[in-house]
Amino acid sequence: MKKFLQVLTLLTVTAIPAMADGPEDAEKYLKQPMPEQWAYTPEVRQTLPDEDEWWKKFEDNTLDSLITLGMSNNYNVRAAARRREMARLAMKQAQSNYYPTIGISAGYSRERESGSPIVMTPEYNLGAEMNWQIDVFGKITQDVRSKRASYNAKRADYVATMVSVVADIATYYINLRVLQNRLAVAERHLAQQERVVKIVEARHEAGLVSKLDVAQAKSVLFTTKATVPSLQTQITTTTNALAMLLGVYPEQITDYLGTISELPTVEHIIPAGVPVNLLRRRPDIVSVEYQLAADAAAIGVAKKDFLPTLTLEGTIGFSAPEMKHLFKDQGFGWSIAPKLSWTLFDGFARNYAVESAREQLRADVDDYNLTVMTAVQEVNNAISSYYSALTTFQLYRNVFEQNQQAFSIAIEQYKEGLSSFTNVVDAQIDWLNSANSLVSARGNALVALVDLYKALGGSPVPTDF
Repeated sequence: MKKFLQVLTLLTVTAIPAMADGPEDAEKYLKQPMPEQWAYTPEVRQTLPDEDEWWKKFEDNTLDSLITLGMSNNYNVRAAARRREMARLAMKQAQSNYYPTIGISAGYSRERESGSPIVMTPEYNLGAEMNWQIDVFGKITQDVRSKRASYNAKRADYVATMVSVVADIATYYINLRVLQNRLAVAERHLAQQERVVKIVEARHEAGLVSKLDVAQAKSVLFTTKATVPSLQTQITTTTNALAMLLGVYPEQITDYLGTISELPTVEHIIPAGVPVNLLRRRPDIVSVEYQLAADAAAIGVAKKDFLPTLTLEGTIGFSAPEMKHLFKDQGFGWSIAPKLSWTLFDGFARNYAVESAREQLRADVDDYNLTVMTAVQEVNNAISSYYSALTTFQLYRNVFEQNQQAFSIAIEQYKEGLSSFTNVVDAQIDWLNSANSLVSARGNALVALVDLYKALGGSPVPTDF
């Protein structure tokens, strides 16, 4: 029997078309190697932490709480967790093929042949049946490898979903705080502009200035007031979007987020060179690497179909014409039947299955290259955007300070009659615009930093990953 199996295996191998083995290292399929690191402009003193839970570097307890809530409630995350669990169960199902299938049966039969008046003696039976496919040629092993790689890919997809959701929560939270701070800026300037109106009206009543100055002062005041409803609407819509990400209704977080707080600091440390290992941990790259491993194993499964299948079938049980004799020695019986089957011709269906598996591998190799190239592009863009946004924020801080000083000088000169009110109007508008621009620039720098964390694969690692 052993010699027969050896000859049969040799004949089978010669019938299998030559094929490349599956990828052991996905990076060998890259058309261009990944850069060793991304150079960063040395003027920027900030650094990106390479540990997880990157959002805690913002030192904002409210943001921490929202992200914790979102990771447990967000429906995209929950759906990704379901897909991960289904892949795990598929892997377990494949592993179960290593074991025999065992069942039990019980029955009663009584029959008469057609045309015969004789009724056959009845028969009672009770027994167990076993069917076991022996993994002589490794088909089950290859299938398990494929399912395990698919499971790991779904795990990476799950983390990728969490990375995206966490970044979205952080971005919407930052945008909400930007809008709230812009509303606070408008309210502070409204108070300042109302004081200016009173000063102008007093000077007009004293006959020192014309009514034109009063009209200009009120025009600035009403223009600022006109921005408030739009900001309030944007705050509401942003809160609604954030609630959607958190998997709750807006009224559940409105009071919690209603209190205006300062924006987090934008000065975070980023190393002079971002190493490629940070990029390799991106869950989308991890996912496509595991998908290539699954494709390689699927090719192996298709190849194993060319080999024979060895199964072991067996039964054991009791049968007797009467129930009282069912468990007597003469009613006991068993059988065992090894079976070797080999499909010699199937209309080339197996050849097509192998080629289909190879095409799937080629398609996913292209997807892998595209994913890596996209990741490199996103990192380069994120680094550039963060540097640009941070520089813009620093410049607007200088602009704001100068405009604040210009307004103080303009109003003092106006009260002393040394300057026209037009200078005060211009200074008011410039100061308000620079205050809004400073808040927006700070928010843009924070969002750019979130994008950089996301591009580098900064992600939460769930405890059950």
